[in-house]
Amino acid sequence: MTNMKKLMWGGAAAVALLCACGQQPAAEPELTKSGINPADYDTTIAVSYDYENHQFVPDSANAKPVKLYTLTNKNGMEVCITNFGGRIVSIMVPNKDSVLVDVACGFDKVENYFPWNFETDFGCSVGRYANRIDGGKFCLPGETEPVQLDKNNNGFHSLHGGYTGWQYQVYDVADVQEQSLTLKMVSPAGDNKFPGNVEATVKFELTDDNAIVINYDATTDAVTPFNMTNHTYFNLSGDFNNTIDESVLMVDAEYYTPADETYMPTGAVKAVEGTVFDFRTPKAIGTNFADGDPEIEAAGGGYDHNWCLNTAGNQDEACAIMYDPRSGIRLDVYTNEPGIQCYTANFQDGTRPGKGGIMYQKHCAICLESQKYPDSPNKYSMKGWELSDPFITPEKPYHSYCKYAFSTMNDEQ
Repeated sequence: MTNMKKLMWGGAAAVALLCACGQQPAAEPELTKSGINPADYDTTIAVSYDYENHQFVPDSANAKPVKLYTLTNKNGMEVCITNFGGRIVSIMVPNKDSVLVDVACGFDKVENYFPWNFETDFGCSVGRYANRIDGGKFCLPGETEPVQLDKNNNGFHSLHGGYTGWQYQVYDVADVQEQSLTLKMVSPAGDNKFPGNVEATVKFELTDDNAIVINYDATTDAVTPFNMTNHTYFNLSGDFNNTIDESVLMVDAEYYTPADETYMPTGAVKAVEGTVFDFRTPKAIGTNFADGDPEIEAAGGGYDHNWCLNTAGNQDEACAIMYDPRSGIRLDVYTNEPGIQCYTANFQDGTRPGKGGIMYQKHCAICLESQKYPDSPNKYSMKGWELSDPFITPEKPYHSYCKYAFSTMNDEQ
C-alpha cells in the first residue's frame, strides 16, 4: 500500500469511526452571500471610555448580545446588519451583468469594529449627534450656560456623539422580519454628556425594488440636540481594490458650507458655482482631487463637506445620484433632511484589512450622510441655516428619512 493510499484510507476510516460513534463531521458554516459567517458576529459586549488613560475598554458589567441580521428581497438582494452600532455590514446588489456584488465596506468579523482594534464609523447608525459640534460646546435655546461635551475629534470638537457615541453601543432589537429590522436605543440623560433622556428607533427596510429605506424616530423628556445618520462607505464598483475616483456623482445643491482646517463649518453658506464643489452636473468624484484646491487639501485630499440640498424637506426627489461605469450600478439617495455630508474616505491608509482581506485605501469609498448641517446647535439661527434647527423637545419629536435606491444602467443611459 502506497503512502497516498494509506492517507486516503486513514481519512475514510476516521470518518467511518466518527459516524459509528454517533458523531457527524462538523458541517461547513452557512455564509451570507457576501461571504460572512454569522457566527463571527455572535458575542456580548459593551464599550466604555477610560478618560484617565485615554483609551477604550470593555465593560463586561453592561455587556449586551450582538448578532448579524440578514435581510433578503425577492430579487435576491441581501443586506447584512449588526446591532453593534446599528451597522450595515454588507450590501449585495446586482451589477450590469446581473451578478451580485458587495458595495459596502466593512469587516468579516465583529471584533474588527471594536474601537480598541479599529476606530471606525463603517456602516453605523450615528447618534446622538452626527457630524461635528464646535469645541464640543453649545447652549440650549434660551440658555447662556453652555453644555460641554467630549472633544473626541482630535481634541477640537465633538464628533458623532462623543467617545462612546452610538456607533460603539449595542442597539436592542425591537423587531426582525425577512425584509426589515428595527433597532432601539434607550439613552439616559448624561449619555456622552448630552441632556435629556432619549428613546430612539432605527428601522431598516429592504424593498422589492432594491432600495434600503431607513426611518429614524426619537422622543425626549427635555430639550436636546439630535441628529442621526447612516455612515455606510459605498463603493459601487463592486471591487474594494478600486477607488471611487471614477464613480460619477450628482448632488442637487446650489450651496455648501465651507469648513476650516479642523473640518468645522465657518458659518458661511457659499455658492458651488465656479468651485470644485459643483456637482449639479454629474462628474467623476476624483475630477478635482489633484487640482490643489485648498479646501480639498485641508480635508485630507478629498471631500468631507456638507451640501445644502435643493430638495430640503422633499423626500420624493433624489438629492444625490452616484453611478459607477465599471459595474453599471447606480445609487439614488432620497431624504427629508436639509443637508448631505459627502466624505470620500480621505483617511483610509491601507492599514485596515476589510472583507476578504482587502486593505482599504484612501478614496476606497464615499459616505452619503443625510443630516442637519454640521454644528447646527451653534449656527441654526444664522442666515442660510434656518432649515437646520437640531433641537427636539417633548412636544417636537424627531423623525428623519433616508432611502438608498439601487439600480443598473449602461453607459448610454
